[in-house]
Amino acid sequence: MCAFVSLSSQAASLINDTEIESVLTKLVNPLATAAKIPNGRLKIHIVNDEQFNAFVMGGEDVYVYTGLLQQIKTPTAFQAVIAHELGHTLGGHMAQMSQRLAAEMKRTMLIQALGVGLMVAGGNPTLGAGVLAGSSGVAQQSMLSFSRDEERIADDLGVDLMVSSGLNPNGFITVFSQMSEMTGVAETKINPNRINHPLTTERLNNVRTRISQLDHKYAADKSAPPSSEFEMVRAKLVGYLDSASHVLELYPYSDTSDSALYARAIANKRAGNLDAARRGVLTLVSRQPNNPYFYELLGDIEYQFGHYDDAVTAYERSLALSGNAPQIETALALVLTERDKPGDNMRAIELVKRSLLSEPAPLSYWVLARAYGDRDIGRHDWALAEFYLMNGDIKKAKKYATTARKKLKKSAPEYIKSGDILSHTDK
Repeated sequence: MCAFVSLSSQAASLINDTEIESVLTKLVNPLATAAKIPNGRLKIHIVNDEQFNAFVMGGEDVYVYTGLLQQIKTPTAFQAVIAHELGHTLGGHMAQMSQRLAAEMKRTMLIQALGVGLMVAGGNPTLGAGVLAGSSGVAQQSMLSFSRDEERIADDLGVDLMVSSGLNPNGFITVFSQMSEMTGVAETKINPNRINHPLTTERLNNVRTRISQLDHKYAADKSAPPSSEFEMVRAKLVGYLDSASHVLELYPYSDTSDSALYARAIANKRAGNLDAARRGVLTLVSRQPNNPYFYELLGDIEYQFGHYDDAVTAYERSLALSGNAPQIETALALVLTERDKPGDNMRAIELVKRSLLSEPAPLSYWVLARAYGDRDIGRHDWALAEFYLMNGDIKKAKKYATTARKKLKKSAPEYIKSGDILSHTDK
């Protein structure tokens, strides 16, 4: 629930991505177990913001900034960041603010999807206006700071969590050394006796002392996610969020690694260089034929080409390999509504409904509305009402909910849900 390092205050939005959330969840699960958080309760949220930052809210929701993921040097250093944040939770430092901040986050944070979701948002002004809107919630988190004692306790508890999780506590030294490089010049001008918050160098020295006193020998866990997965997460974010020139600066053509191919393929797709994007992703598929996220990217590219049959084939393969993946289900459903062959819309409705059971998202309701279309106007209007409600457009949510109730049978579940929307928006 607290910020790892407070830098500038800036609005941001949440990013939905199955691959990134899956990799990060595997990295934090050992910490969640050590912190006695019930299995499956700790949820990762990706914040589209350049700050080197993360925080944990309510002990179970981890908010990680894209700036941290793009800059952090190792997966173990990332785990140290989360261990520190869980340390604040275990130390009870933010208990009084928890309920208020949780409500603020839910009210202000909106979600955008990587991949096909960004293409849809870019091509539909109604969707884009809501999904890509900023949020004030995260900006407030960045302004939180803690006393020397609170930070030291959180660092100490974080080190203990790393040890009890079987993780390398030296991740703390890595991340504080990196932070010291980032803030060193500015911190030399600060009188530590005039501030309540500890300087990075002080925290680095504290964790070094703490770790040196441990009776602990770290042994690499063979079941831990490979660092290559973390590198692919970094490459994916760079490909989607950075400029084309910066992508090539970080991943020049001389770099033929999987992560470089991934970043360049994504950047080429974004720039409309679809042939180059497809060549890159097909090379990745040949190297890792069982990686579901390469097929997901291939589906995005084929969809952008307008090759709906090929896109459906790629998404189906991605879904078969990934299992429960609400975002891939929604992407496949969207392409089915575009292809519109006999049975496609019914299949799309089934896919979106399944995705909504696992992970309600604005894009899913928008695709569901497309799938209902003119064939079922009442449910079409209800789905749009849900979409606008999730995006905070109360006026349009009420409009479509009212229209839906005029067209639906009173016994229909969507009639009742539309009434719930009207009740919620009238408060």
